[in-house]
Amino acid sequence: MLSANGHLTPLLIDTHYWIWLQAGNSDRLTSPDLDLIDSASTQGNLYLSVMSVWEVDILESKRRIRLYTSCAQWVEEALAIPGLTLAPITPAIAIESTRLPGIFHGDPADCIIVTTARALHARLLTSDKNIRAYARRRHVTLA
Repeated sequence: MLSANGHLTPLLIDTHYWIWLQAGNSDRLTSPDLDLIDSASTQGNLYLSVMSVWEVDILESKRRIRLYTSCAQWVEEALAIPGLTLAPITPAIAIESTRLPGIFHGDPADCIIVTTARALHARLLTSDKNIRAYARRRHVTLA
């Protein structure tokens, strides 16, 4: 997808999409989703918030997900997706995440991820129902 100025719009993948990609969960990834991810990675416009690394560690430590290796090793391998750029949490993102427009739930990971998408002017690929509801109020753009 091209932005108004003719540049390819960045694509930020939510944590669960990153997990599914690494796990090869083709049943959860639709062909259009895979095409979006492939196109963004080929163009160097595929992003992941560093908050997703934190979120994977939390999910693994609480045994909500099982990894086939140590979390550190899994993250290292999962960050090697061709064309993937890790988006940092800048001071501006940290501050804005507590000041999102409208009403948004208080999950800190979701706040940072949504704010990162907004800061990058990126489309967000997510199936999270709370984020999708927030997007319907036009506060973040979905893929």
